Amino acid sequence: MTDSPIDDASALPPALTARIEGLAAGRAGGLRLRDNVLSLVLDVSGLDAEQRDSLAAQLVAAGTSEFGLEDVRVAMTAERAARPTIIAVGSGKGGVGKSTLSVNLAVALKALGKRVGMVDADIYGPSLPRLLDSEDAKPKAEGNRLFPVQNAYGIPMLSMGHLAKKGQAIAWRGPMAGNALGQLLDADWQGIDLLVVDLPPGTGDVQLTMIQRYKPAGAVIISTPQDLALIDATRAVSFFDQAKVPVIGMVENMAGYVCPHCGEVSDPFGSGGAEASAAQMGLPFLGRVPLDIAVRTASDAGKPPAADEGVAGQPFCAIAERVARWLDRNGSGATAG
Repeated sequence: MTDSPIDDASALPPALTARIEGLAAGRAGGLRLRDNVLSLVLDVSGLDAEQRDSLAAQLVAAGTSEFGLEDVRVAMTAERAARPTIIAVGSGKGGVGKSTLSVNLAVALKALGKRVGMVDADIYGPSLPRLLDSEDAKPKAEGNRLFPVQNAYGIPMLSMGHLAKKGQAIAWRGPMAGNALGQLLDADWQGIDLLVVDLPPGTGDVQLTMIQRYKPAGAVIISTPQDLALIDATRAVSFFDQAKVPVIGMVENMAGYVCPHCGEVSDPFGSGGAEASAAQMGLPFLGRVPLDIAVRTASDAGKPPAADEGVAGQPFCAIAERVARWLDRNGSGATAG
């Protein structure tokens, strides 16, 4: 052995180099041998905690037990994955179907080939775990970093509903809510190119944190057709305009009700208001979703209508196609290879 540093694998004993390569499969670099102690840098990108620890232990055992080294010092590193493109789904007020749209938009975008994850940024009223049938799931954590929860629809997701006790009231001031949002968005989103973020209603602390720390690529605004909802939706559009976040377009929810008995169409919340407002503001109109009991029952059961080929899911799929075209035109949200 030598007492001077060796900075490449070719200068080490060939048998030791081959053994390291056999174990690390190209992940080991920066090899240095001094005073019978081998130091190396191990690229652990894409490995979970158990895999990283196991590989490091194998390298240490090989160096000490098989080659008689005094020690093997392993420094782990990983390329920090680029943050996924964010689409924010917002509304000026609650009760307009924002979370249902968010979930079905994500499911439909995945069907179009997007690598999609979801964040439930409605810290005080999380509903995504119910909508994606994952209420009992708990995210794994490594240090301060969370790993998304999986579900039957292949949409990795995180929500305060996964972290708080079921039914627990979350009574936090703004900074605490902002920090919670940070934990959700800074999770391990490896393999995800596009995050659909379901924002709380309004334009408060959580929205400001999102804009300041995690600039969305675009926003989708949802409203019912009634004037009161449209007034608040206009405020949401103004908020994103001021923050220089492009508004992808507006969606009109609860747009018409077809009686299941007689087939008559009625408009309990009005008709065409969101489309007219979008036109007035020069925004694209992404589509309308009717008031359909099938959407409500499927959502309560944790089965997004967009996940199957039924009539109830078709409006969401049409909206997703328009959002996907916007993403493709703007270079955001890579498709699966």
